[in-house]
Amino acid sequence: MASAVTVAARGLAVLAAAAAAWGGWSWYAAAHDGSAALAQSRDQVLAAGEQAVQNLNTLDWQHLSAGLNSWSQSTTGDLHTQLSQGEADFSKQVEQAHTVTTAKVLAGAVTELDQHTGLASVMVALQITVSEPGAGPTVKQSRLLGQLTRTATGWKLSDLAQASSTDS
Repeated sequence: MASAVTVAARGLAVLAAAAAAWGGWSWYAAAHDGSAALAQSRDQVLAAGEQAVQNLNTLDWQHLSAGLNSWSQSTTGDLHTQLSQGEADFSKQVEQAHTVTTAKVLAGAVTELDQHTGLASVMVALQITVSEPGAGPTVKQSRLLGQLTRTATGWKLSDLAQASSTDS
């Protein structure tokens, strides 16, 4: 007959095996339930949205071509078309004014994400600094609402607007 210690050891071994099996099943279920994929998509949208909004609020008259190229690469759809159509006039104004505008993302959030249609919305808070010759820098904070569209090369900004004080 088995001693009490042997019975207890076998019982503990069975419990340990059951706990290991349950832990493995839980890990597998969590990794394959879609939540991880959704979280990864949300992170990609947020990163792309924050970067695109920052790009569209950053421009140095001395590096105008690179800045406008960044705008072009960050956008798609009607926003891309609008920026492209107004580029010549806008470039002339920036070169004449000799302005340098930089943006820093303070916070951002994904407000909507539809993976099936490839559409998303973000809200981004920025600190924007505008420097002009002969004047000190002007600093302001701004909240912007962006719409993103998934393209073959990733998420791109398709609309951008100032958030009103009632938007949340």
